[in-house]
Amino acid sequence: MTRPAKQVAERVAELPSIRAFMADADLQAKKALGQNFLFDLTLTGRIAAAARSLSGTVIEIGPGPGGLTRALLMAGAERVIAVEKDRRSLAFLGHLQQAAGPALELIEADALTFPAWQAGEAPRRIIANLPYNIATPLLLGWLRHAAAFEEMILMFQREVAERITAAPNSRAYGRLAVLTGWLAEAEMLFDIAPEAFVPPPKITSTLVRITPRPTPLFDCQQADLEWVTQTAFSQRRKMLRASFKKYGGAELLASLGINPEARPQELAIESFCKLAKARAAGQLG
Repeated sequence: MTRPAKQVAERVAELPSIRAFMADADLQAKKALGQNFLFDLTLTGRIAAAARSLSGTVIEIGPGPGGLTRALLMAGAERVIAVEKDRRSLAFLGHLQQAAGPALELIEADALTFPAWQAGEAPRRIIANLPYNIATPLLLGWLRHAAAFEEMILMFQREVAERITAAPNSRAYGRLAVLTGWLAEAEMLFDIAPEAFVPPPKITSTLVRITPRPTPLFDCQQADLEWVTQTAFSQRRKMLRASFKKYGGAELLASLGINPEARPQELAIESFCKLAKARAAGQLG
């Protein structure tokens, strides 16, 4: 930990508890914003510790009352950019901003349109307790710029975490696993019980580490791969020959070395990339 980061960590550690600040603030979680707050610094510290490094820029989405933000600063993050849509939370975080100084930047923005891949200086990493209602589109947007990030430490509902990390021939394997696996390595780290949140959600949450690959697993264009996976998994119970019937069906699939009678959840990422290259060549769509 650098000396400036250590000094920031010490000042943040000396702040009164978040609950003490909230006693005088009107900051309740909003269901419409997908907010579920974390106050337990032991737990948020564990999330911060999941990062392989906190050098460069840490981007946090939806800091809320700042439980994870505090943990990141106390763990030695050199710079945290916290992106928040809720003005109430931004106002509440004033005390933390004062303690952290230039190590913490608060940005009022909608995470769905905020270009996180351009925020701060490299190396960049995203560490966030994501709003569940927008977690998947956020991830898909960041994956389009995966090379801009060192890693992503993200909290999802357990079902989504399983879909991100699923292997072929498993129940959860689908479009999200293909797109993620093509660009990154993903692993589930640990679960977080509903009781850890305020208010408690009705589901278990899971922390996932996503580490972008230096280059995609196989050669193809992302837009083509997104189209192919959308076409295939929109009818996941059907054989691939039916899903791609109007594009050549069984004949096209066989020419690519893909079993026309397979279902999409049986295909490895390489096969989807072959289909994506076929689309780029004008054979599909």
